Amino acid sequence: MRSWQKSVEAPLSPIPVATYVTGTVFLGLGGVMGLLGVVDGLYGEDVLGFLVGAALGIGLGLLLRRLGSARSEPSRAEALFTVAALWLLVPLLGAVPFWVSGGMPFLDALFEAMSGFTTTGATVLADFGAWGYGLFLWRSLIQWFGGMGILVLFIVVLPHLAVAGRQMFFAEITGVQKEQLTPKLRQTAEAILRVYLTLTAVTLAAYLLCGMPVFEAVANTLSTVPAGGFSPNPQSFADYNPLIQWVGTVVMFLTGVNLLLQYRVLFGREPRAPLRDPEFRAYSLIILSAGLALALTLYLRHDYDLGPALRHAYFQTASLITGTGFASADFAQWVVPAQVILVSLMFVGGSAGSVGGSIKVIRWLVVGAIVRREFMRVLHPQAVLPLRVGKKSLTDDAMRSVAAFITLYVMLFGLGTVVLGVLEEDFVVAFTASAAAVGNIGPGLGAVGPMAHYGDLHPLSKLVMIFQMWAGRIELIAVFSLFTPELWRRLRS
Repeated sequence: MRSWQKSVEAPLSPIPVATYVTGTVFLGLGGVMGLLGVVDGLYGEDVLGFLVGAALGIGLGLLLRRLGSARSEPSRAEALFTVAALWLLVPLLGAVPFWVSGGMPFLDALFEAMSGFTTTGATVLADFGAWGYGLFLWRSLIQWFGGMGILVLFIVVLPHLAVAGRQMFFAEITGVQKEQLTPKLRQTAEAILRVYLTLTAVTLAAYLLCGMPVFEAVANTLSTVPAGGFSPNPQSFADYNPLIQWVGTVVMFLTGVNLLLQYRVLFGREPRAPLRDPEFRAYSLIILSAGLALALTLYLRHDYDLGPALRHAYFQTASLITGTGFASADFAQWVVPAQVILVSLMFVGGSAGSVGGSIKVIRWLVVGAIVRREFMRVLHPQAVLPLRVGKKSLTDDAMRSVAAFITLYVMLFGLGTVVLGVLEEDFVVAFTASAAAVGNIGPGLGAVGPMAHYGDLHPLSKLVMIFQMWAGRIELIAVFSLFTPELWRRLRS
């Protein structure tokens, strides 16, 4: 009798941690969709999509939590599997309102939801007039959740995940150096969330003060702070006044800065901390120099006065380097040298520990340090030359991590370019769409430019980009580990 009771009480899932965490997140998202359905109903909009999503989220959430288990400390394999599974399953649930109420085919709805949760901002939506306020709000809200990281949010909200979530937290918040500001994981997550909420409140206030309509200010804030790029305005930021565009530029710059570094400035009374950080200095220098080069190109090669040239140049520089993807002008119509600058920025990225996408500045600093050391070895073959970024020495593990990441990144980008090129028969579209997807950036050039959409792509192209967005959001390793037999052996053990 006792053994029978044990078998009943044991988790039925072979991956109990992933099941439990996914169920918890589904419950939360189901509750949010239910609330949006009530609000939509008060405004007379179509509520069916939100109600179906809420029912699925809450029902599946309760079931998965019952089948799963929150153990004290999941293994590294379980953490990687949980992160990969969560970021694949959550967009499936998030796509329901777009599918049911938005009138999209399910593949397009999934593309839009994956683009939202991964903060890519690549849209398949062609007719902005076909949607009501609720769908646009959901579209921006999923970017806000995705930018913060669903796991980080639930580590803060659910105290019992503070221990069990440690491996998952560091599996998701990836970088060369995983910095923990406080000794307790929950406190670290709360510090990040505090900065995120502060930036959200300040951005919303700034947009409203500068004259942006209330609903658009809310939706654009929820998309700007996570470096997302979805706007309820089909012209993105091109329809807004210059002051709003400058505010957007500043906020996008901040989205690419390490959140823990911002915490030290805002709440830790360390105003000079950014000046001591080599990654922040490099990130700022890249934006400054690329913005100046782009402004000169626009001033000399386009019909822009100096002021508008600087404004558009720095807006697009901040937008593309952080992976936000907003547009203050249709840069797909700019001259080729200007486009080359912007496409190059797609491969740079923001800082480690920021909400920005792509490769990240710290990894390029590591690559630069490796190249510099090899040059020195040619001149001084017997010298002992430690590898440093700033004043910090780098371990062999960090170098291997950077090498593996960049190899996987280039491979995924290259394969995506080849497949999209064959399917779309347009190299510019294939190259920039692949870069925009794996880097979580959003707009490309040509037929997928900032004032266009991805809705006309071949269905297989959309599937490839969905995979790229998913892998790029969790920085590749968690996804590619799913294809290794070793991970599955460890999960079964």
